[in-house]
Amino acid sequence: MIVTRFAPSPTGYLHLGHVRSAWEGWHLAREASGRFLVRIEDIDGTRCRREFETAILADLAWLGMAGDGPVRRQSDHLDDYAAALERLDGAGVLYPCFCTRREIQAEIARAGGAPQGDLGPVYPGTCRHLSPDERAAKVAAGADYALRLDVSEALGHTGALEWEERGHPVAAAPQALGDVVLARKDAPVSYHLAVTIDDALQGVTLVTRGADLFAATHVHRLLQALLGLPTPVYRHHKLLTDASGRRLAKRDKALTVGEMRAAGVSSEEIIRWARSGA
Repeated sequence: MIVTRFAPSPTGYLHLGHVRSAWEGWHLAREASGRFLVRIEDIDGTRCRREFETAILADLAWLGMAGDGPVRRQSDHLDDYAAALERLDGAGVLYPCFCTRREIQAEIARAGGAPQGDLGPVYPGTCRHLSPDERAAKVAAGADYALRLDVSEALGHTGALEWEERGHPVAAAPQALGDVVLARKDAPVSYHLAVTIDDALQGVTLVTRGADLFAATHVHRLLQALLGLPTPVYRHHKLLTDASGRRLAKRDKALTVGEMRAAGVSSEEIIRWARSGA
């Protein structure tokens, strides 16, 4: 059975771009007599608000795309992510990174710039080269640190990997994104690890999401292999853009579903706009 999901972060209200993503998963699940799940990705305690979550769920219900079954909230499942981090640490593929953002930028500048991945500058690996004793001394001294995935070491465990994208195999190349952060002091788990664990625990078989997250799938495929998790089929769809060609985003105050609803726009019309890219 096909199981899809829509997983918004409650940091703002739904706009047409969100509707496009939700509809993609909902439609494919309904077409195959499968299940469509709704998940709230609320790990970021500084930006996520319950009022946004309430509005998101109300908008989805009004659009006719309420999920099948209970909503999973990431903040209720921190133990799941902690257990995964423990397994990765036991496999020797994590290391503590003590660099601040300013230090990373300075190191990149000294090196004449860093390789640019699809998710931004690639971490230069400064702390990867610390000895076990150096790491232990910094931790004992109370230094703040993030946990990074040692991608090179991890690939030594897994070998070559791929995933299925719209019926075609894609070779995973997580090294292009560098040693990504999986947890830090102000966030007990990163998007990369949380979404990988959530999809597995919820039995998601088809991940539908925007093309802006295609690059992240390289890391997610690696995490799946390291943790012995199933690999869903992926379907990254085109992003909706405004009249200037810029993708719709909360930070740019894209027109929300609630605003359109208040103006008398029907749910059918909103879904039609989202599907057509208008």
